[in-house]
Amino acid sequence: MALLKKIKASSLMETLVATVLIVIIFMVSSMVLNNIVHENRRSNTQRIENYLGHLHYEWSNGAISVPHEERFMDWDISMANKSEGRKSLLEIEAVQESTGKRLTKTIIHAE
Repeated sequence: MALLKKIKASSLMETLVATVLIVIIFMVSSMVLNNIVHENRRSNTQRIENYLGHLHYEWSNGAISVPHEERFMDWDISMANKSEGRKSLLEIEAVQESTGKRLTKTIIHAE
């Protein structure tokens, strides 16, 4: 008869409320995590920075000439010579079309 003792348990309504709360918390946390991952991917500029370095390398080895313009993914890239006092500068600028984000790389060079 020891096996038939009454065990305290929660009611069906309490179980349903707890389940709904757990599901709501899970949904909100997954939306927040999705937003964080999306923003991280959107703001990552590593690929364009690597490409700007590649363009600088090509220019320094004579593969491309300045002024130069091109498009890489959704970035508009322009290269131009500028002078600041006695210094000669190469300015590489990339502008992202969708967000308007601007990256500029300035290199001092001797002519």
